[in-house]
Amino acid sequence: MKLTILGGGGFRVPLVYGALLADHAEGRVTHVTLHDLDPARLTAVARVLAEQSEGIADAPAVTHTTDLDEALRGADFVFSAIRVGGLAGRAADERIALDQGVLGQETVGAGGIAYGLRTVPVAVDIARRVARLAPDAWVINFTNPAGLVTEAMSRHLGDRVIGICDSPVGLGRRVARVLGADPDEAWIDYVGLNHLGWLRGLRVAGRDELPRLLADTEALGSFEEGRLFGPEWLQSLGAIPNEYLHYYYFNREAVRAYQDAEQTRGAFLRDQQARFYEEMERTGAPALAAWDRTRAEREATYMAANREAAGVGERDESDLESGGYEKVALALMRAIARDERATLILNVRNRTTLRVLDEEAVIEVPCLVDANGAHPLSVAPLPDHATGLVCAVKAVEREVLAAAASGSRTTSAKAFALHPLVDSVTVARRLVDDYTSAHPGLAYLNRR
Repeated sequence: MKLTILGGGGFRVPLVYGALLADHAEGRVTHVTLHDLDPARLTAVARVLAEQSEGIADAPAVTHTTDLDEALRGADFVFSAIRVGGLAGRAADERIALDQGVLGQETVGAGGIAYGLRTVPVAVDIARRVARLAPDAWVINFTNPAGLVTEAMSRHLGDRVIGICDSPVGLGRRVARVLGADPDEAWIDYVGLNHLGWLRGLRVAGRDELPRLLADTEALGSFEEGRLFGPEWLQSLGAIPNEYLHYYYFNREAVRAYQDAEQTRGAFLRDQQARFYEEMERTGAPALAAWDRTRAEREATYMAANREAAGVGERDESDLESGGYEKVALALMRAIARDERATLILNVRNRTTLRVLDEEAVIEVPCLVDANGAHPLSVAPLPDHATGLVCAVKAVEREVLAAAASGSRTTSAKAFALHPLVDSVTVARRLVDDYTSAHPGLAYLNRR
């Protein structure tokens, strides 16, 4: 079975390959094709994978190419983790927003809109090529903003594109552990959009244990989300929000922390990964050790500005484990390829799951996965406060999709202006001017 990884020179590719190395079952991936526009990054990542697979006789073969069509032909699964504009683009997204006094973040607010406007046209081109060159392939999308990009691709691939994210999985595992439950045995009631969702229940042996956690202030303050939001706010909500909702609930504090920080998260990752790839250009440099060291630093500094805004300091060691998007991707591929039924939290088309959204809207909910793909499971309606945010942000996503399709500068300004974290139409118009000036990838937006 062939897996093609788009963004194959990306830093997190070894996580995916590591998961594949641990899979020895029949019907596993036997060939991995890495695709990237940067041949030096491809070579660097290929070196890491070669060291990972040393001594493993049945390790999947690895090839790499800069030719997209070549990479797609014959693929059974396509894993998309591209970054249009690179980390330099992300750093610019964040700084431009902060200079206008609004949140600059990769997927949330103005930064997420700018990233989406750059990424959607590229993702749509990929979807069309997959439909033409590998019509039977399943696309697993991790490209951010994951929900928006998955929805753009679904208009050409239907249900054969499925979005994944490790945030809900990580949240569910942390809550389960605090409750003394086995994360693999717990049922997580989670619903929303990508990076805009709430854990509303956690069932063990049919019993919802979340009320027990919400009643225990000390336990609530013992894990990442409890420290970020504070036990009192979680008790008021009656749910545990995805960590990205910190940008909404504590927006002023987050913006101030980002403005005061020595550098933005994007700038930190840009510089950190530049050092890694430069090191990989030196013959004989230990690739896997350098990658592992860089990854550990990356995980430890995740959402550092938010923790500073909340006054909670560094991450606990118990919170450093990610949700494991590579494990979600592998579980998804296994379920489809081997018809092994699994329940996973995924980004899929709504159908009739959330009545407040139309059938084509991509949402993030528990899904039953089998050989026919991912099927969203029935969930209880969202409370009014969550419905308002979900509908507002989905409306923004739709304006981004419309702007990407039409090239309309006016529509792109509307997308910025409608976002709950952009507080002025005037600021929205300035953001469009600033982003189009900074990014060649937004040159397609005209004056209409």
